[in-house]
Amino acid sequence: MEQRIIGASARPAGGAGSAERPAAATRHVRVGEDSAGQRLDNFLVKLLKGVPKTHVYRVIRSGEVRVNKGRADAQTRLALGDDVRIPPVRTAAVDAERAVPGREFPVVFEDADLLAIDKPAGVAVHGGSGVSFGVIEQLRRARPDARFLELVHRLDKETSGLLLLAKKRSALVALQAAMRPGARGMTKTYAALVAGTWPERLKVIDVPLRKALDAAGERRVQAVQPEADDARRAITLVRVAGRYAAHTLLDVTLRTGRTHQIRVHLAHAGHAIVGDDKYGDRAADKAMARGETVPGVRFDRMFLHARRLAFAHPSSGETMELEAPLPDACTRLLEALPRRAA
Repeated sequence: MEQRIIGASARPAGGAGSAERPAAATRHVRVGEDSAGQRLDNFLVKLLKGVPKTHVYRVIRSGEVRVNKGRADAQTRLALGDDVRIPPVRTAAVDAERAVPGREFPVVFEDADLLAIDKPAGVAVHGGSGVSFGVIEQLRRARPDARFLELVHRLDKETSGLLLLAKKRSALVALQAAMRPGARGMTKTYAALVAGTWPERLKVIDVPLRKALDAAGERRVQAVQPEADDARRAITLVRVAGRYAAHTLLDVTLRTGRTHQIRVHLAHAGHAIVGDDKYGDRAADKAMARGETVPGVRFDRMFLHARRLAFAHPSSGETMELEAPLPDACTRLLEALPRRAA
C-alpha cells in the first residue's frame, strides 16, 4: 500500500447588521449527492441559515416538513433524490460578508476529498456558546463555490494544530467511521508541555471521564471511577519527548476521543498542561504569561498542539501521515526552558 507523509511546513491556501426576512413560500428541495445520508435535522439547520434550531425541530415535530410526501422525524436519514418539503419560515437576513469574515488558514494537505489545515490557538472551530463564528464558517465564507465543507473532528479553541475537514460527504462518513471507538482507523498525536517530572513508567492512562457542571454552571470534564454514572472509558497513550528542569514535553496519542480527554487525563495524573486555564495551575500559568517563569519569555496560551494525524485516505486507501510543526511561541519557550540535569 502506498504511503504519503506530508508535513512540516504548511503553505497558505489560495484563494452585523441584521433584519427579519419575510417568510418564504413552501418549497421542495431534492436531496443531492453531497447531502445523501445526512440526518433531516442537520440538513435543515444547514439549509435554513438564520432559523433557530428550536424552530427547526418544532416544524419537524409538527409534521410540516415532509420527506417524499410523508412525515419524518429529526433522525431520518435522507437518501439521494429524496424530496423534502419545507414550510414557510422566517429567517434573519444577515449581511454574511460583515457577520462572518472569510479567512483561509495554512494548508497542510488538500485534494478533492480532504482539507487539512494548521489551526492557530485562540480560534474556535465553529460558532456557538458565545462565539459568533469559527474556522468552518470562515472557510465557507472564503470559499463560496465549495459545494461541501464539514469538520471531520474538533479541536479546543486554545489547541493549535492539525484540523481535518471533508470536501465530500462520502469522505466525511468514512473518516468519522475510522474515528469511532475500537475502529483505530485514525491516529491523533499531540505535543503537550506539562508541569513537573512525568514518571517514565506511566505510559497508558485508562481512566473513565464524564461531563459535569461546576458550581458556577460551567461545563467541565471529570475523571471518575468506572462504576460512576455517565462514565465513559477513555484511553490516552503517553511518551516522554523531552525533559526540562521543572517541565516535561510529552507526545500524547488518543485511543478514544472524549471531550478534553488529554487535558483531564494529564491533570488527573498530577501534571497539568502549561497554560490550561480550566484544569491547570492558574498561578503558575499567570507567572508564565508575565515572563516570570522564564525571564524574557512570555507564554500566554495552552501548550497543546495537534502535531500528527495518520489515517487511510477515504477514496484511495493510501496511508496518509500529516504533520504540523510546533508554533513559534511553543518553540521559543522550549528553547528557553532550563534543561533537566543529567
